[in-house]
Amino acid sequence: MPILKNTILFGGLLAVAIALVGSIIGYLVDGSVGLVSALIGAAMAFVFLGVTAGSILLANRIAHSDFLNPLFFVTVLGGWLLKFAVFLVLLFVLKDQPWINNVVLLLTVIVGVVGSLVVDVVVIARSRQPYVDVELPASGPSSEGDNA
Repeated sequence: MPILKNTILFGGLLAVAIALVGSIIGYLVDGSVGLVSALIGAAMAFVFLGVTAGSILLANRIAHSDFLNPLFFVTVLGGWLLKFAVFLVLLFVLKDQPWINNVVLLLTVIVGVVGSLVVDVVVIARSRQPYVDVELPASGPSSEGDNA
């Protein structure tokens, strides 16, 4: 699917930009601890974006591209729940680490999540995907008779 490919591509570019800008700001705020925190936050944002795209691709395979199939919704919801669980585990594991600045990490993750939502909206809005599949009438002479 080219839409998901563009989402991952632009999401990756966004994650690199967030990592660069965030690591510079993090370094200025808290030295190497801020730098590491920003890099981890940018990596988390990219992984979460990849899980979204991956769950949609997996759901398409499971549901055989039938978007009204309940298996499609179950798979995408499962991907969302997986992201939420991983986020909570990372939050509790990284919360009290001495080599993490919690504010820099949180702000980087927030910027990454909002940025990935913007990427999703822009990619979908610019896609040339038809809304419906309609068979158009033949372009030849009319079968109802010609008034010649």
